[in-house]
Amino acid sequence: MLLKGPTGTGKSRFVENMAFRCNIPLITISCHEETSSTDLIGRFIIKGAETIWLDGPLTMAVKKGYILYMDEVAEARPDVIVAIHSLTDHRRELYIDKLGVTIKAHKDFLLIASFNPGYQKRL
Repeated sequence: MLLKGPTGTGKSRFVENMAFRCNIPLITISCHEETSSTDLIGRFIIKGAETIWLDGPLTMAVKKGYILYMDEVAEARPDVIVAIHSLTDHRRELYIDKLGVTIKAHKDFLLIASFNPGYQKRL
């Protein structure tokens, strides 16, 4: 779902209210030029003497059937848009290149993005 409207029109409040009324956990990501696909998908971390995989918020939402709300998606880096592409069509799957696996989205997973029309980044 893509929500479009000027700042202050209630896009985020609408998503929060919808998640509350549907009793579905909500994860909100505020997109900006520093947000990377690794931040959303996950990463390897060192824990003690082991290297383990830690799911990011997108992966967690896909696996558990949460709502993932990407606020200001037009501000996201290109690698973020590439990462979510296959979740936005009939495939409903997430490819995790660092693990070499593809995860089918939980039946309740919902990706919602919003943006402000007419807003342009300053270069």
